[in-house]
Amino acid sequence: MADTLRDELFEWLRIPSISTGGGDPADLERAAEWAVAKIRRAGGTAELATPIAGGNPLVVGELRASSREDAPTILIYGHYDVQGAEPLDLWDTPPFEPTVRDGRIYARGAADDKGNFLPLLAAACALAEAGELPVHVRIAIEGEEEAGGESIAAWLAADERGADAAIVYDSSMASPELPAITIGLRGVVLTTFDVRGADRDLHSGLFGGSALNSLHALHGALAQVLPDPETGLLRDELRVGIAPVADAERASWAGLPDGDETLKASGARPAYPGAGPDYVERNGAEPALDVDQVVAGDARTVIPAVTRATVSIRLAPGQDPAAMGAEVLRLLRAGLPDGAVLDVVSSHTAQPSLFPVDTPAIALAARAIERATGHAPAFVRSGGSIPIVADFAAKGIPAIVTGFTLPDDPIHAPNESIWERGLELGYAAGREMLIGLAALGDQ
Repeated sequence: MADTLRDELFEWLRIPSISTGGGDPADLERAAEWAVAKIRRAGGTAELATPIAGGNPLVVGELRASSREDAPTILIYGHYDVQGAEPLDLWDTPPFEPTVRDGRIYARGAADDKGNFLPLLAAACALAEAGELPVHVRIAIEGEEEAGGESIAAWLAADERGADAAIVYDSSMASPELPAITIGLRGVVLTTFDVRGADRDLHSGLFGGSALNSLHALHGALAQVLPDPETGLLRDELRVGIAPVADAERASWAGLPDGDETLKASGARPAYPGAGPDYVERNGAEPALDVDQVVAGDARTVIPAVTRATVSIRLAPGQDPAAMGAEVLRLLRAGLPDGAVLDVVSSHTAQPSLFPVDTPAIALAARAIERATGHAPAFVRSGGSIPIVADFAAKGIPAIVTGFTLPDDPIHAPNESIWERGLELGYAAGREMLIGLAALGDQ
């Protein structure tokens, strides 16, 4: 299976299915059709759907259980679209000509998400072809994940059939020896706003010290929402609703990589004393606020009339994006001096999600991954957001978010790659999970 899986992956990777601009829509359709053909070869049904006008094709398919008509239904999710590959001169080999070096496969999409997801799809297809598939497998593979598209969300919202559980291969292992299930994902509120302090830019020689400077006004506003420099925590008003960490979660963190080393390896410096030891909990179970961009003035002696800023707050599981977004704006406005005005330019939100470790599907998946890899998985919370997972939660579908890339795989970067062992582990774990989740029908 290893050679066949690698050959199939190479075929898929050679299709430059770029969704982030500069790609060819025909290539996106070719990548989608490739997946449709694979599902049909295994005896399943599959077609292309376009839930949103102008959206990229969504692969919707199914492999029926081999023996039980009343078998549980498992929905597997991945995405075939990829980021652009520029700058091309930073790649050691062409991004859409897969190359193996030192046990790693190099290509755009090798880790995110073709190489991560294909082993799961291959496991389902192999079980179906062998007449050994114990669950109904629904398949959804989107082509807009990298571009923030809405087709998959629209499809899921309209879907009435649902599933007993979902498997999402769009995460990574904790380390080469430690698999992980991401049970929690932070949400986000991303807001761009203007702070106005004058009707027009002013000469600092004529008006400096007398006229309101929009950059200075912004500093005062940001002081109301930035984390405490000694503890790294946000103020209490921005920590409302945080879901506590279960004992089983915390116990599974013992084998995770050291936080200080994680920060150092990423070229980061601790934001406050003790940030390293706190890394796992702070980046999954606590909210965080960051100033992402500030645009104002220029290098001349000018008092800027308007400063534009983008601020994001990553929300811990349990928090309400609407309430926290409103609270951030309230605090920002409260910190402005008299005469300054804050106007929202744009805002984007994503819900956080959390699936307790004792959720039956999560527990069955954990045992299956241990059988496949020889190691019990860590239960982690990701600092990022995967909107489809929150959509699954809203539909009452427990999502098993995992994957067999490594934390330092350079996704979205030149020389993106996946270790070949990850394909083997992903296939073995996918097979064991699909077999193990059949027990959901007995509960």
